[in-house]
Amino acid sequence: MKRRSKLLGRIGVLAVHCVLMAGALVMVMPMLWMLATAFKPAPEIALWPPVFLPVAPTFDNFTGAFETAPFGRFFLNSLFIAGVGTLSVIVTSLVAGTVFAKYRFPGRGLLFGMVIATAIVPFEAYMIPLYLQLVQIEWINTYQGIILPYLFMAFGIFLMRQHVGSAIPGELMEAARVDGAGEWWIMARVIAPLSGNALAAVGIFSFIQGWGIFIWPLLIANDQMLFNMELGLTAFQFRFSADTGKLMAGSVVSTAPMLVVFLLLRRRIIENMALTGIK
Repeated sequence: MKRRSKLLGRIGVLAVHCVLMAGALVMVMPMLWMLATAFKPAPEIALWPPVFLPVAPTFDNFTGAFETAPFGRFFLNSLFIAGVGTLSVIVTSLVAGTVFAKYRFPGRGLLFGMVIATAIVPFEAYMIPLYLQLVQIEWINTYQGIILPYLFMAFGIFLMRQHVGSAIPGELMEAARVDGAGEWWIMARVIAPLSGNALAAVGIFSFIQGWGIFIWPLLIANDQMLFNMELGLTAFQFRFSADTGKLMAGSVVSTAPMLVVFLLLRRRIIENMALTGIK
């Protein structure tokens, strides 16, 4: 009986793994097809039935894409927008999360609830009022106008509040105060070094969000030199819809930074979530 139950348990685990692998393959397959198509010459892209791997790989699609449209500028714009937004979100999430977790002041619960409530409201609901405000201060068609909505992240504040509240004892902060440390010194030298995993998780989420924005730059940016990769790819698609190879090459360039950031820091996300769950 025990051997039978053990065998059934192994079969169940194997079945679960098979289902998960099938789901992962379904999700990864479009990206693999995009990558393979980016290296195919035009005749191979038009083949029927299609072939998955390129027979004669070429970099012409990448060079052609950068020659046809200013993808280099689009890439730098995306890097600048996502980088500035990520740094701002990390700093504001650390400061606000620490304040909500470790400091007592009137209205703290109400204020934190208002911050969390902003995560419930979709960006499209307040996009037009924000646009009208930027018109008044003449921030339309500017970098600061594009970056402004992505300088804060309610989820980042929530995550840092949970982490600081559970992982960093108040006695450690009190000991630093007894030694004469100021509040900003404590935040920079005590809380930040002990929150590396949580800050990395916040940084990844923020970078992916800032890199993939589309609706807001479409509304704000009128000059092509301010386009990010997502907006530039869309403009390229409408102008050269039949040039699939160059479009896939541009898509690979657009997707690569997000994958690199996630692969480099994914372990920190898993460690942070696991430690938070244990505590």
